[in-house]
Amino acid sequence: MRAVRVPKHGDPEHMTIGEVPAPAPGPDEVRVQVHATALNRADTFQRRGHYPPPDGASPILGLEMAGVVEETGDGVIDWHAGDRVFSLLAGGGYAEQVVVHKDLLMAMPPGLSMEEAAAIPEVFLTAYQALHWLGGVQRDHRVLIHAGASGVGTAAIQLAKEAGAHPYITASAPKHEVCRDLGAEATIDYESEDFAERIDSITDGAGVHIILDFIGAPYFHRNVAALTMDGRIIQLATLGGSTVEEVSLRDLMAKRVQLLTSTLRNRSLDYKIQLTQEFASDVLPKFVDGQLRPVIDSTYDWTEVADAHRRMENNENAGKIVLQIVS
Repeated sequence: MRAVRVPKHGDPEHMTIGEVPAPAPGPDEVRVQVHATALNRADTFQRRGHYPPPDGASPILGLEMAGVVEETGDGVIDWHAGDRVFSLLAGGGYAEQVVVHKDLLMAMPPGLSMEEAAAIPEVFLTAYQALHWLGGVQRDHRVLIHAGASGVGTAAIQLAKEAGAHPYITASAPKHEVCRDLGAEATIDYESEDFAERIDSITDGAGVHIILDFIGAPYFHRNVAALTMDGRIIQLATLGGSTVEEVSLRDLMAKRVQLLTSTLRNRSLDYKIQLTQEFASDVLPKFVDGQLRPVIDSTYDWTEVADAHRRMENNENAGKIVLQIVS
């Protein structure tokens, strides 16, 4: 089969499409013909050599996909050739075929295209885990979502709204309209505004219950300032840096701040299965009736993968960047 190869770590132009061995499904696995995949920040880090795949995962880029079942392993009875499916992956999405554990697959909701389905798994499962499993989101909670126009950000806005919470976001000003259309109740321009001061004003000094943060060190002290008592910071990435200077434990204790960190890619198979199945049961039907929707910024043919990566690394996208896999 063909796949996007990274023969040399570094800039986007080092990626090429070439022949690699096709995967074969094990007893509890399914081989899927990939029709579409989507970009994630992790892909750009792996391409540069900074985020190796977990042990046993495919070295090929790509953390999600949508496609059609081609072959099933001996222990698979719930999926059949021709089924339209989509899934979270630990790797391998930038390829014509991928092998997935049977319990990680989700049936594509009617009415969604392959491109739309491919834009769901990584960001919606990440946002769902962060808000519900880690954040304990409840009705009327105030939620600050940094990078609100990112893939996870656009998913988190919708999921917070669906839970009856009040989502606020930070993003550059040109991306605010997208976030407001999804349900963001307040938008903060991180380039010209101090988000902690704005949160203090918006909430009349009460602060927010949950913060989803991808930036890290530069936001840490202001995140603490923006929290209410017993508030939670859910740290999902450290794009701005990982070392925080002069942390006062007394400041954290004064608000009983909870700092939770999480990654999804290297979670156990059982964890991912439980998360996927809960999401499929509780959330996936809401894509059918339009309560939730994948937000697609742009779609590229996979031969234009370098351009797609440049768009993400230049922070030009609002929502997901999708790759169409041509067979």
